[in-house]
Amino acid sequence: MRDGSSRVSDRPRLLPPNDPRQYDDLADEWWRPDGTFAMLHWLARARAALVPPAARPNALLVDLGCGAGLLAPHLAGRGYRHVGVDLTRSALAQAAQHGVTPVNGDATAVPLADGCADVVAAGELLEHVPDWRRAVAEACRLLRPGGLLVLDTLNDTALSRLIAVEIGERLPTVPRGIHDPRLFVDHRELVAECARHGVDLRVRGVRPGLVGTLAWLLRRMRSGGRPQPTPAGRAPRIRPTWSTAVLYQGWGVRRG
Repeated sequence: MRDGSSRVSDRPRLLPPNDPRQYDDLADEWWRPDGTFAMLHWLARARAALVPPAARPNALLVDLGCGAGLLAPHLAGRGYRHVGVDLTRSALAQAAQHGVTPVNGDATAVPLADGCADVVAAGELLEHVPDWRRAVAEACRLLRPGGLLVLDTLNDTALSRLIAVEIGERLPTVPRGIHDPRLFVDHRELVAECARHGVDLRVRGVRPGLVGTLAWLLRRMRSGGRPQPTPAGRAPRIRPTWSTAVLYQGWGVRRG
């Protein structure tokens, strides 16, 4: 029985793992802070914390795989022109409503000039790209010398596949098939690939805060999987952790 909510189990069609059309089916979920994409909100805030205020007028931040622009509120007042690149037009339309200049394009062939960006963000992107090395090459190409790359992604480990897919996609909060674990990115290979393109990347493991995440899961389970408002100041935080085995952040400056 359908109850009128945007529950993950109510998706109208079954698609192959990692199929971009899932994001059209879930378009109403982007800006529900406690909805299907809740963790993307938490990660966007943590990613934005790596971005310093703009160092020059008209500084450009290119947001690869920007989705509906979840990074935008966390960059307000930092002085960047925010350009978002994504394949999904329904998401880009929402990003534009939040001050992002939308560009419909592929992260492996970005229609922007070499060295145009002061910052390139690639959040929760690389584990969805069939050729992540090409996406990394593009991200580094877009950076001006001294420009900053920030990213987060899932590691190519058995533990990551267990937590993100085997367990995570069985929870009432994560879309089934949103990931293809064959695309997960080994952190050592990512560091090496960035170095090939002139960016010295540092990485660290991150995870959601346990107490906040458990409270969020309990709210969702008690509501039958329907999003519930998060009490003020109670949204889970993404915290550094000693292990990169599941989820990790990276940041680095392009040499020049």
